[in-house]
Amino acid sequence: MQTDFPTLAYLAVIVGALLHASWNVAIRSGTDRRMETARLVAGGSVVAAVVLPFMRQPAPAAWPHLAITAILHVVYFGLLAAAYARARVAVSYPLMRGAAPLLVLLAAVWLFQEPLTLPAVAGVGMVGLGVLLMRVRLLPGESSAVGYALLNAAVIAAYTLNDAAGARASGAPMAYALWTFPLTALPTLAWLLRRRGLTALLALDMPLPRDGAASRWRASLRPVLRGLGGGASSLGSYALALWAMTVAPVAQVAALRETAMLFGVLLAWIFLHERPHLHGWIALALIAAGAVMLRLG
Repeated sequence: MQTDFPTLAYLAVIVGALLHASWNVAIRSGTDRRMETARLVAGGSVVAAVVLPFMRQPAPAAWPHLAITAILHVVYFGLLAAAYARARVAVSYPLMRGAAPLLVLLAAVWLFQEPLTLPAVAGVGMVGLGVLLMRVRLLPGESSAVGYALLNAAVIAAYTLNDAAGARASGAPMAYALWTFPLTALPTLAWLLRRRGLTALLALDMPLPRDGAASRWRASLRPVLRGLGGGASSLGSYALALWAMTVAPVAQVAALRETAMLFGVLLAWIFLHERPHLHGWIALALIAAGAVMLRLG
């Protein structure tokens, strides 16, 4: 049973949240989010395949957890696509990410016998509420996405709890995190690419520029490199979070990871010129205050 939040683990989760925000902003900068997500999954799998042979491998007790997380991540991407097809990202994403830490908090008390200290509960609640406040008003027809988003919050909570148990059983939490990408990649890519194919994944279906094939190859290289960079960032983010869950309370780590929303808004402001409104600033203040409370918990 973990009862305190070591400083190194706290800093690791903050760095992971920044990495998580960076790849989300990278996806938003692309014109086709489905393809950007596919490239991120493929890129992360390539990076994992290169690094994993040089790492200590997870213990046998962790592999059932990896099998479960592969299934849960496929369900996650399916619900994500369903929610995004019915509402804007600014509606669906905060609902998923804001509700998940609250569900993890309730389940972690039972699964990991983690104590419910007042600062920890306050911190999780403030982060969750702040993320939920980032949701913009529903437009006509978007209400159907709410059920998919909240159901996906339960899936996020489920794979977080499963992976926390798996990372603790693995003896090698970093390698465990890396394995989640290649194990999830094939079914996820089959889903995301069902109408496009590998040529779209490699950005080879772009129109031939006037100055020939060399320009097309240069243009197609940018999204591929963005996928590799995003995949590496996502891997690093999750690996840091899972390592932290082996030395700190799961619920607090899961909530602190959602400070990625704070970094995401700031990065989007700097690079995409998306300035938050008043309720966004209130939400960011709540997330930041919640992060402080989690450290005190």
